Amino acid sequence: MSRMTLALFTVCVIGAIILALVDRATRAPIAEQQRQEVLRALDSVLPPHTNSADQDSRTVVVGDGSQVVLYLARRGDNVVGTALAVTAPDGYSGDIDIMVGIDRGGRISGVAILSHAETPGLGDKMTTDRDWLPWFRGRSLTDTQWGVKKDGGDVDQFTGATITPRAVVGAIHRALELCASHCRY
Repeated sequence: MSRMTLALFTVCVIGAIILALVDRATRAPIAEQQRQEVLRALDSVLPPHTNSADQDSRTVVVGDGSQVVLYLARRGDNVVGTALAVTAPDGYSGDIDIMVGIDRGGRISGVAILSHAETPGLGDKMTTDRDWLPWFRGRSLTDTQWGVKKDGGDVDQFTGATITPRAVVGAIHRALELCASHCRY
């Protein structure tokens, strides 16, 4: 019995050591890959800028006590836009993480979906329909009825999928409201 216990203990220790080494070896590459994904999203949603927006950011505390990172896009010394990541917690299949860029005038300069688990062919049309996300460019808090058409808003939903567009529209609207309160140019 003691031999089996010792053998099991040895296998567990070796396994733990291997797992720790793999974690140590992959931690930096994974972090760099995540940084590159954020950079790609920032570049796609922000107005043209000359700085590295991921290195020029500030964190603000919002009404519910949570923290939001504001990524600042600069051209020279002038801030030309801000990007922030928001989460739509009410997607059909869970959270939808979204990066929203907003220019100095309070208008959306771009929207990118960072991650989601929506149904292929239905809810994921937010990423596959080439006209849906670009529709938001140039929109602001005051010139758009923020809701899907089914709810009396201006935004088209997808055939057979209303929950996902409703969640995305709500998150983009929250991003505009957050920026109106916390973005300083």
